[in-house]
Amino acid sequence: MVGPCDVLAVGAHPDDVELGCGATVARLARAGRRVGILDLTAGEMGTRGDAEARATEARAAAAALGVAWRHCLSLPDGGLNGGDDGQLAAVVGALRAAVPRVVLVPDDRDPHPDHAAAAALLRRGAFLAGVGKYRPERGSAWRPGLLLAYPGPRQLLAPALVVDVTAAYAAKRAALAAHASQFDPGAGTATHLASGHFPAAIEGRDRACGNLIGAEFGEGFAALGPLAADEIAWLLALRVPDPGPRTSDPGPGGRD
Repeated sequence: MVGPCDVLAVGAHPDDVELGCGATVARLARAGRRVGILDLTAGEMGTRGDAEARATEARAAAAALGVAWRHCLSLPDGGLNGGDDGQLAAVVGALRAAVPRVVLVPDDRDPHPDHAAAAALLRRGAFLAGVGKYRPERGSAWRPGLLLAYPGPRQLLAPALVVDVTAAYAAKRAALAAHASQFDPGAGTATHLASGHFPAAIEGRDRACGNLIGAEFGEGFAALGPLAADEIAWLLALRVPDPGPRTSDPGPGGRD
């Protein structure tokens, strides 16, 4: 069931959040942020695993990440549509129920059609959720303060923001392992995701992203609009140290 949260991570399918920003979700949960995961579909069109099995895996992955709740909107897998009024209303209702300050969404340049459609739904929904006269029966108006887009599994970003997730990376590994129907080579039909090297490819991407900021692992995000410094500081529970007294006076316009 959707409930209030500080941060809402949204995926088209039950493993999308884990693949794109699972370690960030774990880091935020460990820092005391109340995090919810919203799956738009049950992933029922996937080559491996049915809706029931995937729901069980999703619950186990959520526990590994330490989130407060996880809910599936049960929109049609393979049929997400950013222009569908019914799907949009469902997304708006979820956003208004969750009242998140920050929303993590799929990047709209991902080649998977459902991921691009999910991005469109979330961008429209985040705006319309703040319009009081839009679907008032779906709850009171609410608009998140910050939207960040995470990459899909076959996508590389030139990120505007990179989060050091080294300390939380074990939780991401555990969450991905929970989705055995998708990633375990011995659990069914051979697929790209179940090739055996797919999790290593995701780790390679996260290592390369971390390298951009001198960290072992990093997860990158695209900015959907300007990045408000105070919102980023709140999101990551940053504490900016007092630099203390200056040891020299560089003079007007100068530098130490």
